[in-house]
Parts: sequence; C-alpha cells; structure tokens
Amino acid sequence: MIGGDAFLLGLFREELSNHSAVLTEGLLTLERGGGSPQAIEPLMRAAHSIKGAARVVDLDAIVSMAHVMEDILVAAGGGGLKMDAVGTDLLLGALDWMVGAVETDDEALFGWMTDHADEAAQWVDRLGQYFTDSKASKAPSVESSKAPPPVPLVTVAVLSKGLEDTPQPEHSVPALAPEPSDPPIRIAAETLSQILAFSADLLLESRRLENLCRGLQPLKRLQRHLKTQLQSQSDDSLLKQGLHEQWEVMEQHDASLQHLSSRMNFLADRLHNLALHGRMRPFSEGIQGFPRLVRDLARQLEKSVELDIEGAQTLIDRDILTRLDAPINHLLRNALDHGLETAEERKASGKAAAGQLRLSARHRSGRLLIAISDDGRGIDADMLRLKIVQKGLVTEAMAEALSDAELFDFLFLPGLTTRDAVSEISGRGVGLDVVQSMVHASGGAIKVSSKPGLGTRFELLLPVTRSVMRTLRVTIAGQAFALPLSRIDRAERLDGRCVECLEGLYYFAAAEGNVALVSARRLLGLAEEDREGHQGVLALVLFSAEGRQYAMEVEQLVGETDLVVRPLDRRLGKVPHINAVALDAEGYPVLILDVEDLIRSADRLSGQVQRPKRRSPLTAIQKILRILVVDDSLTVREVERKLLENGGYEVAIAVDGVDGWNQLIEQTFDLVVTDVDMPRMNGIELVTRIRAEPRLEALPIIIVSYKDREEDRQRGMQAGADAYLTKSSFHDAGLIEAVRDLIGAGRPS
Repeated sequence: MIGGDAFLLGLFREELSNHSAVLTEGLLTLERGGGSPQAIEPLMRAAHSIKGAARVVDLDAIVSMAHVMEDILVAAGGGGLKMDAVGTDLLLGALDWMVGAVETDDEALFGWMTDHADEAAQWVDRLGQYFTDSKASKAPSVESSKAPPPVPLVTVAVLSKGLEDTPQPEHSVPALAPEPSDPPIRIAAETLSQILAFSADLLLESRRLENLCRGLQPLKRLQRHLKTQLQSQSDDSLLKQGLHEQWEVMEQHDASLQHLSSRMNFLADRLHNLALHGRMRPFSEGIQGFPRLVRDLARQLEKSVELDIEGAQTLIDRDILTRLDAPINHLLRNALDHGLETAEERKASGKAAAGQLRLSARHRSGRLLIAISDDGRGIDADMLRLKIVQKGLVTEAMAEALSDAELFDFLFLPGLTTRDAVSEISGRGVGLDVVQSMVHASGGAIKVSSKPGLGTRFELLLPVTRSVMRTLRVTIAGQAFALPLSRIDRAERLDGRCVECLEGLYYFAAAEGNVALVSARRLLGLAEEDREGHQGVLALVLFSAEGRQYAMEVEQLVGETDLVVRPLDRRLGKVPHINAVALDAEGYPVLILDVEDLIRSADRLSGQVQRPKRRSPLTAIQKILRILVVDDSLTVREVERKLLENGGYEVAIAVDGVDGWNQLIEQTFDLVVTDVDMPRMNGIELVTRIRAEPRLEALPIIIVSYKDREEDRQRGMQAGADAYLTKSSFHDAGLIEAVRDLIGAGRPS
C-alpha cells in the first residue's frame, strides 16, 4: 500500500504543515476584512493540494475533509459565500484535527485513523452543513464545542521590512539563499553543522596561505638586491643568466601563488557564508502559529486585540528559533490574560477599545532582541510586594526596599501570581518560570519593565549565532586575547598622568563620569608588571553593565578581526574569564574573554578596595571561617552577607553560578550558600559541579531559595546540598543555625 511508505508519509507531513500555515494566515486575513478572489485563490490551492497529497498516502478521512474545505473556499472566492467567524473556527478546527492526526507514528497512523473515523466524519458533516446553510443564506447550525460565541475579532498586522533591509548579525551573512523557485531539499542539522565547521577550517587555511604569500615578499626583495649587485660586479655571464632565469621562475610562481591565494580566499569566504546562512532562518518561520493563538484566546476572553509583528525577516539561528516557541507562547498568553483589559475597561480609562499587542525581533549590539509588549494595565507593584510578603519570601521592610527590577524578578518564581482566580490560561503562577529557564539555557537574559496603566514589556536577549564573532584583539602578559565587540563600549589610549587614586581605587575622568581602572593582569590572575603607578600611555578597553563602567588596562590594542569561534573542550568545565577559543590567521590560538566574568571580578576587586574589613587580632589557633554567598539579587546578597558577618564569618559574594564557580577554583572556602534561579549557571548546576570536583566534593553547601515545594527541595538535596532553606529564613536564626551545624561557630566579634 502506498500509504504505508514512511518516506511518503514524511513528505506528506511536511506538505500539510506548509499548506496549513498558508490556510491559517489567509483565513485570519479573510475574517478581519473579507477578501478578494485573488486573496482566496491561494487558500483554494492549498486545500486542493492537501486533498491530492492525502489521496496519494491513502488518508481518505483527510481527503474528505479537504474536499469540503475546498468547496467552501471556492464558494467564498466566487462570491456565493461570505466567510464569518463561525466558518473560520470550523476551517481552523478541521486543520488542527488533520495536523494533529498525522503526528501519530507511521506504524500506528492508519490504526489511529480507523479508531477516530467518527471524529473525521463529524468534521465533514459540520463543514458540509456550514457550506449548505451559508449558500442558502441561513444562519449556520453548528454543533461544535470548539466554536465560542462571536466576539470582537483580532487584527493581525505583520510589519516587517524586506530581507535586504533587515539589520544583519555582526558576521554580516550575505543573502545567499536559493531563489524561491529552487526546490527545497532536506538535510540533517548535524550534517549542516559539520559543513559549517569544515568551511570554517577552509577559511582559516586560506588566510594562512595569504600570510605565506606575504612572507615571500622579503625573499623577493633580497633576491632583487642580489641580482642588482651581481650584475654590476660580476663578469660571469653564465652566473648572470642563471640568476635571471631563477628570478623569472620566482616571479612566475609568485604571481600564480598570489592568484591562487586570492581565489581561495574568495571561495572559502563565500562557502563559509553560505554554510552559515543555511543555519539562519527568518523569524517568521518560528511564529506562524502565534496570530492564530492570539486570535483564539482573544475570542475566548472576549477581548479586542490588535497584534503587530515586527522584524519578521530578522535572521535567527535555527536552534535559537526552535527554543523561542514556548517562551513567546507563555508571554503572549500572559499579556492577553493579565495585561490587556476588556473593551469596556479600556474605554472607561480613556483608551481605544482594541488593545495593542506587539511582538518584535531585531539585532542589537550583536545579540537578538525579542520583545513582547502590550498597552494594558501594567504590573501592580504594590500587589506584587504584598504577595511576596504573604508567601514569606521577604520581610515587609525588605519588600519596600526592592527596586522595580528586583521586584519584577519575583514574577519568575514558580507558584507566584498576582491573580486571585485561576483559569485555564493563567493564574497558577507557572509559565514565567519556564520562560526564564529556557532563556537562561540558551545563554540569554530576560528583562521586565512596566508602568501602571500604560503596559508591560518583556525583553529576551539571546545570541544570534556563535559561529563567527567580530572581536577586538588585545595582548595581555604577552598572550593573545580577544573580546566580543558587542560587549565592549570602546577602546582608547589614555595618558597615564590622567589617572587618579582614591582610597586605593584608580580611576580617571571621562565624558560619562569617573571610570574605574582595573588591570587585566590582575583580573585574569596573571603576574603583575613591576612598575611604579600608571606611567606613559595606557591601552584601555571599556565595558559596562547595569550602570557600572570599568576600563581594563591591557598591554596592546591589536585591532578588530573576525574570528571563527570554537567552544572549549567540555572536559575543561567552565574556565574562569574565558568564553571560547579561536585560531588566528597564522594558526595560533586566541582566547576569547568572557566579559560577564570580567565585570563580576572587577566588581569584587572594587568592592574589596571600597569596603576594607577591619579585623581583630586573632590567636594562632583561631580559624577564620570563610563562606561564599552566591545569589543574583543584590538585596538578598547583602542580607545574607550581613547576617553571616554578624555571626562571625568572613563572607565573599558571587553574583551567579559561573562567578561562584570561578571563585571556588581560585580561592578556598569553608561553606557555600547558593540560590537556585540564576543566569548562566543555576544553583543546582553549581552544586552538581562542586560535587564532581575532587578538591571540593566534601565542601558543605546550603541552598537558600524562594522555591519551597517538596520537589524543589528533593532536587536540591539529590544534587548534593547539605541543607535546603527557604528565603524566609533571612529574618530568623535558621540560616545561622544551619551554618553552625555544618562548620561550627564563627569567630567572636
């Protein structure tokens, strides 16, 4: 039987998915503004193609459904039937059934279709009844639990520039994709990744050939000089003739080598760009289902919504694009349910009846920025403060001291919601926790901003691609390093006489204010130069984060260059301050610095200078117990630090798991107190890594988290923690007692 062919079934699934996307987008367009015969024609062709393809693979139920769908669309195109909300619901529901049906495994598909033949027949009957009633101009009689009562509809406006106008990533991948008329082919993602890796190697080798050609030029100059000297001083015509022939041979081979090098560079660069482009997909491919999602939820919630999609042609790595589906889904649902008001509520507050919901994608500073915003009621900060106090997460005084950014971080905790009622859409306090986890797992960050009565905005900052990076090359302690251009503010040279010193902290005045000066050697733990103060001209790299700016002194600013990035060997784990490695044109390794690590180390160094600790003299037998506190919240870190220092312990702080791990590698501690939810490396990953390190496997660890569910506690203990506390322990003796149980009392104050 033809239908049993697994290859044909795979092709049918792909074809059904493509035609379903065309039908969904077209039906939503028809619903909001009617439609001309020209607009309906692609929909008729899509339904007809589904019918023909289903017949090839012997899926008769889908053939029947697609046939009636085609009849409806043909009638609509001829003017004999006007599509309305009920008809749109029916056609979309039938599409959903078909797409869901073919997701069944090949071996079980036909048995499943037989078992669910009654469902397919019901869909055919509903579609046929709608077709008959609509042509007869009667009120459609539809017995479908999936069709809610008519309400104000959703407007979906896709605002996107052409591909040639879309800002491209830093590696400037040219638009080398095949023409639309070219038939697509299927290729495994792993194969594409290998092609990309080999093309990168070829690009590197072509650069080395170019350098080899340049290296021959001194030899040519030397031979030219010898030729001139011999011709003027020697009478040996045979020697002159031999030298002349040798010169001609070298000139000929040099010209050929130069041509070969130029050609190889061109082809290698083009091949690599083409392979890299193959991994990039337009944002539109990952968001095809969201207009439908917004439309259906808006009808369910009886709200009028206008959805704008911007940057549909923004290019994104296919892996990142796949991971975006769930986070965007959650955020759109929250915006519809939590953020946007009903039409009556909006009119009462002086707003337009239709709420504005915007989804956008663009490249910013070498990273992908996905933004979901609405013009709804905004986040009730006072209600959120009340909720976190009621749940015992913080004290009332601490809640009042939280900044908006720190307050909104609580939204990502599981089980926390500002809604009193629970619905199928939201109100259980789940979803945002998943969003944050997925964003962090992709190497990104999430930011929330909101204004009462004006709306809320979620920003997801993610990598575009990590294959090629535009960098600034520098030299530190005689070694080659590079920094991503997207993560630095600028590079400059400064007269050392401009540097000032205040309480041991070096700084200089700049247009943006005083900038702290730190040594790259000290940040990286390399040997310091033996010199007096800051003399001569200093080479500086400036970077910043959250209002803090640092100038890192390096030995030499080499210049900008594109580097083909290679991840570090996994067996090395997380190397402090190093993000990746690359090879330069000569084949020498270049370490790419982790700017986030550098900022955190600079924070610690500056903090140590600004807050010197006065220690009482200790007897020889007294031991200073050192504790590392790892938490990404400034408020929580300070609370824990003060509690522990008051208990007689020496405390170091780390702002996330990676920072904590770096300090554990470099220093010695008696205990670690860590949060769970942190960017880059969460607390569970940190505990797991500590237990896997022989030198640290016996180090006591306390997890202090807002998550108080039993499954969260078990997860932490299974990872290797010695104690699991909730952050309500801040305002009682629980934390100090747990520390004393594990490592003993601190020194007397």
